[in-house]
Amino acid sequence: MIALVDCNNFYASCERVFQPHLQHKPVVILSNNDGVVVALTEEAKQLGIQRGTPAFQLKQWKDKDEVAIFSSNYSLYGDMSSRVMNTLKEMVEHIEVYSIDEAFLDLSGHAPATLETLTRKIGKTVVKNTGIPVSIGLAQTRTLAKIASKFAKKHKGYQGVCSIDTEQKQKKALQLFPIEEVWGIGRRYSKQLKQLGVHTAGDFAQKSKSWVQRIMGSNGVKTWRELNGEDCITLSSHAEKKSICTSRSLAKATDDFSILAEHISRFTALCAEKLRAQHSVAHMLTVFMGTSRFRLDLPQCSDAQTTTISIATADTMELTKSAKEVLRKTYRKGYSYKKIGVIVSGIHTDNSIQQNLFDTIDRTQRRKISQTIDLIKKKNGKECIYLAAQGRHSAKWGVDVNYSSKRFTTNMNEIIEIK
Repeated sequence: MIALVDCNNFYASCERVFQPHLQHKPVVILSNNDGVVVALTEEAKQLGIQRGTPAFQLKQWKDKDEVAIFSSNYSLYGDMSSRVMNTLKEMVEHIEVYSIDEAFLDLSGHAPATLETLTRKIGKTVVKNTGIPVSIGLAQTRTLAKIASKFAKKHKGYQGVCSIDTEQKQKKALQLFPIEEVWGIGRRYSKQLKQLGVHTAGDFAQKSKSWVQRIMGSNGVKTWRELNGEDCITLSSHAEKKSICTSRSLAKATDDFSILAEHISRFTALCAEKLRAQHSVAHMLTVFMGTSRFRLDLPQCSDAQTTTISIATADTMELTKSAKEVLRKTYRKGYSYKKIGVIVSGIHTDNSIQQNLFDTIDRTQRRKISQTIDLIKKKNGKECIYLAAQGRHSAKWGVDVNYSSKRFTTNMNEIIEIK
């Protein structure tokens, strides 16, 4: 059996742990630059607020002090996520971290009769250790566990744990579950499936394998098999990313090439650090940029350019040089860019790099430099050392955080005070 542990309203719950007065109060979390709502509590939803609601539309509730508004505090959320995952690792041998607030647990080594008791114990321990409430779905496959966790979160009668452990429960759950919410279906396919009369997960599971193959291909068949109780998506303790993207919406649009170059250099450095963290290298790099789609009074454009790197690398200096060259090809004078980013792809492990006889870079020396920089940052902070190309204040440029909470767990100057 497989369990999915899903943190409830994770970002908002992190804020509530250190500000108990927010319990049962509407809470919303804004995107980068305080643009739109990216997370919210049930209390906020009841006021009519939705994901994607622009921040300026929250004024009617903010003026009456009806809603607590926060800028995204990723330092806090990342650390709290680590605490949740570490708690799970202490209780279960096989765990796969799926996202910042979700993890799959392989419980196949436990007796079926003990599973519900175990999962309830896991949920209570996570709350005790971290203060973060969770919903747990228990089933034979990851896709079914996802569905079960949705029921556990939505219906209080389950008390945080929903188990789909019989054929009868499975059929009932699938017939009640909308096709558009099934993990692996996606918006495009759900629209197509509805046109073909498939409105629930149960409708989809009852189709023949050949029908699913014809409509959705091999990935659709995997989802179909999982819904029918066949575990065909293998759990792994570590899944390497096949592409890495770092991007931001700038607080103010700009047509200044030098400012854009410093942003791109910083984003590239972050991608390079992530590559090294998973012992990988990349041989393709993409720079994308676009204007604000809300400023119809200004010229609009959206461009992207990709380059192939002759020798796959995770070296910050080499990738940054390539990124700036791509930026020169992508940049169009006369446009004010609002959204920019970098994607590294063509990723594989760093122990299988195809060399070039005419390579002029001392890669052994570069590798030592990168390792030293990573160690210095780990000890002294991420912004203690960086390339000159990133700009002196690049980490703070173009970011609005008007409602940021404190970094209670990661900054000694902002730890919680007890009176």
